[in-house]
Parts: sequence; C-alpha cells; structure tokens
Amino acid sequence: MTQSAAAQKPPATPRRLDPEDAQTALAEVQERLRRQQLVADLVHRQEEGDAKATLVEDLVHRQHEAELKTLLDGLHPADIAFILESLPKDERQAIWKLVSPEHDADVLLEVEDWVRESLIEAMDRQDLVAATGNMDADELADLAPDLPPDVVAEVQKGLTEEERAQLLEAMGYPEDSVGAIMDFEMVRVREDVTLEVVLRYLRRLHELPDHTDQIFVVDRQDKLQGILPLSRLLVSEPETEVHAVMNSDFLALNPLDSDADAAGAFERYDLVSAPVMDDQGRLIGRVTIADVVDVMREDSQEQALSRAGLQEEDIFAPVSTALRNRAPWLLLNLCTAATASFVASQFEGTVSHIVILAFLMSIVAGIGGNSGNQTMTLIIRALAMGRITGRNLWQLVKRELFVTLLVGLCGSLVAALFAWVISRSVSIALVMMAAMVCNMLVGASVGVLVPMVRARFGKDPAMGSSVLLTFATDSLGFFIFLGLATFFLL
Repeated sequence: MTQSAAAQKPPATPRRLDPEDAQTALAEVQERLRRQQLVADLVHRQEEGDAKATLVEDLVHRQHEAELKTLLDGLHPADIAFILESLPKDERQAIWKLVSPEHDADVLLEVEDWVRESLIEAMDRQDLVAATGNMDADELADLAPDLPPDVVAEVQKGLTEEERAQLLEAMGYPEDSVGAIMDFEMVRVREDVTLEVVLRYLRRLHELPDHTDQIFVVDRQDKLQGILPLSRLLVSEPETEVHAVMNSDFLALNPLDSDADAAGAFERYDLVSAPVMDDQGRLIGRVTIADVVDVMREDSQEQALSRAGLQEEDIFAPVSTALRNRAPWLLLNLCTAATASFVASQFEGTVSHIVILAFLMSIVAGIGGNSGNQTMTLIIRALAMGRITGRNLWQLVKRELFVTLLVGLCGSLVAALFAWVISRSVSIALVMMAAMVCNMLVGASVGVLVPMVRARFGKDPAMGSSVLLTFATDSLGFFIFLGLATFFLL
C-alpha cells in the first residue's frame, strides 16, 4: 500500500460486541475490580505508615486502571453503557472515570436515564461542556433535562442560530411525542433540478445522514412536495428532473403525534425514515428507524414494569429508593390478599365439614388468574397498537368471553375429573367444574375492563393491572367456589 493510500485510509472504529461478548467484558471488568479491592484490603491490614505497602498498592492500582482503560477503549459506547448499567454506583463511577473523553457523549446517550443521572453528577462542569459541545440539537435535547442549566446555557453559546432554534424547538415538544425524537439532519432538494444535479450535491457532502433511504423534495418555503428514494435516484437517467420521479404519495408525521403511533406506522409500512411536517406543511425534521427502535424498547420495558406496579429503578439503588418504588403496590397487594382470605374465612363451616375444599379452591383462583392474564395481555397489546375502537369494543368483549367459556368448559372437565379422583364425590366435581368456569369468566371480564377503563381516563393500561386481576380472581374465586359448595353440598 502506498503512503498516500495509507493516509486516506479511514481511522479504525471501536469494535461492536454481541450480547455474549458484552457479558464477557463485564465479567472481566468485575474480576479486575475485585482484584483491585483485594489488594487494597491486604494493604490496609498492614501496619499504618508502611510506605512499602502503600507503594505496592499504588503500583497495582495503576496497573489495574491501565488494563481497564485498555479494555474500555476497545469497546463500543453501547457496550460501555451496558457495563456501567450492570455495576453498583461506586464501581460505576470508578469505571466512568476511565472512559475516554471522546466516548463520553455517546455513552451518555446510550445509558438508561437512572444511570445517566449518576454519571452526570460525577462530571465537573468543564467535562460536561466538552462532552455535549459537539452533539446535534436533537441529541442535546434528549440530555438537557438531566444537565445543569448553566451547562445547557454554555453549550447553547457554541451553537449556530439555526442549531439553537432547533434545540429550543425539540425541547418544547412533549416527552412522548414525535417532535421529541425527530432528527434535524436530512437531505433536501428542489423538484425543478435534474438528478445529475442531485448526485453532484450528494458527492459534495462529507457523508449522508444515518439511515438516509430517501431525499425530501421541498419548495422555497420548505413545504414538502414529495420524496425521492435513493433506489430510484440511482437507477433513473441523470437528465431526468426530480418532479418526474419523486413520490407524491408518502407518509408524513406531525411533531405532536405520539411516538408510539409513529412506531406502529414504521412497523406497519416497513419504513426506514419518515418526514415530520408542521401544520403549515413545512418540513421540520425526520424520524428514523433507530429512533423508533429506542421507543419500542422503552415502551416494552415500561409495560413490563407497569404490569407489576413498578417504575424504572436502578437495580443498585439504595434500599430506601427501592422501598418507595415497590412498597405502594405491594401494600395494595397485601390488602387484596387479606380481602381474599377474609372471604374464605366466612365459609369456615363449609371448609371444616368438607376439608378437601381447602385444597381445591386454590386451583379455582389460580386458573381464573391465568385466564384473565391471557386476556389482559392481548387487550393491552391491542390498545398499544391502536386496534381497539368504540365500534369494535363490545364485539371484542363478547369474543373474549365466548373463547374463555369454551376454554373453561374444556379445562373444567379435567379439573372435575381431578376433584372426583381425590374426593370420590360427583357433587364436589360438579361444584369444581362450575366454579372454575365462572371464575375464568370473571378473570376475562376484569382482563378486558381494567386496561380499557384505565386507558379511557388517560392512564397507563398496564400499571398495576396484575395486582387488580389477582384481587378479583382470588376474592371472587373463593366466594364462588365456597358459595356453591355451601349451597349444594351442605
């Protein structure tokens, strides 16, 4: 290779790790931190003032830091973020200090919010300004709520007037809107130029914005006229004008649209990017598949936490923080469990006469809860996808109840057979069968109504839904089963 060719070779980029390699890197970091702590503990056991032991500790500490820094320098920022999220706060801060400053901005963008706050706390003002100074307006808008106001003000001074306007615009949109995730970096052309002119313009760019699959065609007022796919640009004749090959039928988003709705559109239409237009039809930004994947991941995580009545939490947070997060719904769950126990206690006479009922009633409650959980999962997903409307709601309710009835009849036959085997009583088997069908219908009804009612009042349909479902199926399950047993068996 000639010297000139070598000079033109692009610089090497950090390697990307797959999940297993990232976990291997995490294990290696944890092992080196453990060794470092072991040496520190051994030195501290020596007599105070032992200069030789202190020197050894200092040398070993520097060696471990050098090894850790070498390891981190070879990682992609996303993998560094994974490692930081997987360490307790003290170790996290120690590793964060070893991360190369050129990766600070990317790591801050990659880590979860609860980790980002602790990392920013460990950085001084100068480091924060240096890390955020080269960010795009949309990236800076993502970090702005976690940054000190004076840092944001200092970074704004280094922005151009256009970038400053973009930053203020992005910060002005609601958190879960398209405007909050849109990207301002995109390629625009006029419709009255030839494709040859467009190609020459593209060649003059240093590089295309990430996930550029189409060029946006605008007029002099920046009103969007159409889109020009890169695939069509490359195969069309260079002398053809843009307006002759552009698509006038395209999907555009509004900055106030929900980011979840945008994610649904990307999934439905297999989009890579989509333009964002204001109410006057002006092109103000775009949303890319990278932004949408982040939205989908965050929504999935929030939904999983909401089902258990939890909010996002640092797994290494202080115990007091964890208690504030978990205690409310656990206390509510305790109240619901106490209610179910109270219901069962009202049938003490029935259970004392027919002891086998005490073993069977947990089956009725459990199956009802599982059935309701299946229905609730389907409803929450359908709500997230926007598939439930006022017109199909009642049809959906009837369908779920009918499906549950059929499944309940099949399952109750097995349960009745089991009850007969252990009790040798046809009456108990029939009560078991009827109670199971009824409680499964209760679970299905609650599984439909709880998410729908919460969504109707603008609440997260998944928040605490499993707790409320368990309350209904346990309390009513005990009441139905023991009530039928009291009426028919005594």
